[in-house]
Amino acid sequence: MTAASADAPALLHPTRSRYSEVAMGLHWLIATLMIGNIGLAWYFGTLKGPAEVAPLMLHKSIGITVLLLTLVRIAWRFVGAPPKLPASMKPWEMAVAKVSHFLFYLLMLGLPLTGWAMVSASPLIRVHPTVLFGLVHWPAFPFPGLDSDSLHDLHKTLKFSHETLAKLAYVTIVLHVAAALKHQFFDRDNVMARMVPFVPLRGGEA
Repeated sequence: MTAASADAPALLHPTRSRYSEVAMGLHWLIATLMIGNIGLAWYFGTLKGPAEVAPLMLHKSIGITVLLLTLVRIAWRFVGAPPKLPASMKPWEMAVAKVSHFLFYLLMLGLPLTGWAMVSASPLIRVHPTVLFGLVHWPAFPFPGLDSDSLHDLHKTLKFSHETLAKLAYVTIVLHVAAALKHQFFDRDNVMARMVPFVPLRGGEA
């Protein structure tokens, strides 16, 4: 095997110090939508009657958008491997980072799926069907063979699951931001720079 052929895999899959532009874009778009949707949920929770319908519809539209973008993000992750974590990180920090990523994927999928199922189990779905951004009709989650009492109980269970995941999202987001700031200003490594394009890489990495 020649030196050129030995170097071919490295040229086809170069080691990156940052996430790709697509991965960064998906990360920040999903993060913005999720945080905005949390604020929207707090807002329409203060409303009653017809005033609640429009922000609730927007909340559902954003949630389904997050679900679809997350599927794209998962597919993209198979195309390009993420950059390695700094070797200076302790084993427990790397383990926490992996758990954090798992939790975020759980939330990005679980929140919209439980929300979609929850509204589908509600009798109000017949009155206010889901129309994404007022343009695209989104089907209700199918629950064949369930009577009204069973759907009522299912709706309560899904509502509890959705609200529990939302509370988990609050904690996970705060810890994620705190960890990123710790790495940037105390550890002074490249963890934050991997995902924030305007943060310069330290140590001359490219």
